[in-house]
Amino acid sequence: MLTLQGKGVSGGVAIGRARLLHKERIEITRHLVTDTDTEWQRYEAALAKTVEELERLYEWSREEIGHENAQLFSVHAMMAQDEDFNDAVRYEIMDKKSNAEYAVSQAARQFSAAFANMDDTYMRERASDVGDIAQRILMHLGVGQENADESDSHLATGEGDIICAEDLTPSETVQLDRRSVSAFVTAQGSANSHTAILSRTMNLPAVVGVGEGLGQICNGAVLAVDADNGRVYVDPDAATLRALRLRIEQNAHARTLLQKYRGRESRTLDGHRIEICANIGGIEDMEEVIRNDADGVGLFRSEFLYLGREDFPSEEEQFEAYRRVLEQMPGKRVVVRTLDIGADKQAAYFGLSAEENPALGLRAIRISLTRPDVFLTQARALLRASYYGTLAVMFPFVTSADEVNRLTALWERAKTDLREQGIPYADRVEIGIMIETPAAAIISDRLAPLVDFFSIGSNDLTQYTLALDRQNAALDVFCDSHHEAILRLIRHTVQSARHAGIWVGICGELGADLALTEQFLRMGIDELSVSPAAILPLRERVCTTRVKWPEDHTRKGEKI
Repeated sequence: MLTLQGKGVSGGVAIGRARLLHKERIEITRHLVTDTDTEWQRYEAALAKTVEELERLYEWSREEIGHENAQLFSVHAMMAQDEDFNDAVRYEIMDKKSNAEYAVSQAARQFSAAFANMDDTYMRERASDVGDIAQRILMHLGVGQENADESDSHLATGEGDIICAEDLTPSETVQLDRRSVSAFVTAQGSANSHTAILSRTMNLPAVVGVGEGLGQICNGAVLAVDADNGRVYVDPDAATLRALRLRIEQNAHARTLLQKYRGRESRTLDGHRIEICANIGGIEDMEEVIRNDADGVGLFRSEFLYLGREDFPSEEEQFEAYRRVLEQMPGKRVVVRTLDIGADKQAAYFGLSAEENPALGLRAIRISLTRPDVFLTQARALLRASYYGTLAVMFPFVTSADEVNRLTALWERAKTDLREQGIPYADRVEIGIMIETPAAAIISDRLAPLVDFFSIGSNDLTQYTLALDRQNAALDVFCDSHHEAILRLIRHTVQSARHAGIWVGICGELGADLALTEQFLRMGIDELSVSPAAILPLRERVCTTRVKWPEDHTRKGEKI
């Protein structure tokens, strides 16, 4: 058995036979033309056919994948007609007397490079869109036409085939027959590509970026794709097949839940409602959030905006990210956790000193309080975005009332700045704190009057309560997430929240632990925030549970 590691961009598990999709690399050479007018007319005719083809593909794909995703092909049609792109082609043909094929390839190379060099990740991925459009124009100019029939046949695959390719264009992806394709694997690609987005929409497990390992897959080989973990098993052994087939059965059950529980309230048999929300790391997770019918976003990990880059994200960049998430959740609350850099999430440009124990060092709000400029930039972006939806903000790693007061003062300062500049923001933004240290849990009765809600971060609360480094796999055997001390701290926190009349949720891994769901309901938890895939199984558990909540538990606005 050979294991290839890539990046899972559309979750799920599939087992099938490899179907290799080979694309012939065609070298386009330049030659001088004497009749430039005729050559320009050749280009214009190919462009017109390309636009017409993209418009047909839009109409077809709108039925297959919905209007929003089909818009991609309308965008491609507009990009093909872009004035700057066409001026670049015209320059090559009319001024440099190049043949149309070479002019298109040069313009595509120029514009792809421009997109690839942009700072924004999403815009960088548009470089591949330029390549897709150029290939269509080149095809209508006759490039590779002799192999067109053979190329099209690759899309007519056998049942359960796993498509393997160097890369796939969006149009190739959307035209795959979902009845006969179970997954795809590519050597290139990323989570932000249109192909990855379409694969998620089509519910096709997909692993991209396996690199040169793709060359070790033979046509017809048995493959097992674990897109949840970004792994591809070539000729898997019996144990691996058994484990993955069990996962396929579990995923099938989850799809049944999707039909049964999507659109339903998360309400117990005896009428008590709880919000089941989603944990996300960025805008790219929103498709899964919506598909799994989350009641809101209970944890937006904003630190992912700061990771994998060389400088701080600007206020404008952050504002756009928060706004896009809020606009996709109309009428539903989105809880953003402020910057939680440090410990296992490092960014060199912060200039943090090396620490012997970073989990207990300068992290989260400790950075926000020692670097108020960083916090104020984020606060301004969040407040500006609040105008576009229902925003709530929570501060991580709190240990004292003084920290909450100082952060709240900075938050008010950001509001004053915006007000003086005439920049609008929502009248009401709930402010909460994460209860993830034993200190915060123990003094939760003191903290509750200062905020609008608590969100219990069970991962760190477990780590600090049990004195276990959760990054150390050797300590897994000692990690008891159901430890009585942890549950006592959670119960005390919930009681403090109830007495102060604020709501309380759990956003750590314990929230998705179905063995604890009934116990959390009995405690009086108002919200559970979990990974998108865990939402519907958790809703099923809530909807099939009968539990008497504490008599003194009152949920704001709740009518039984």
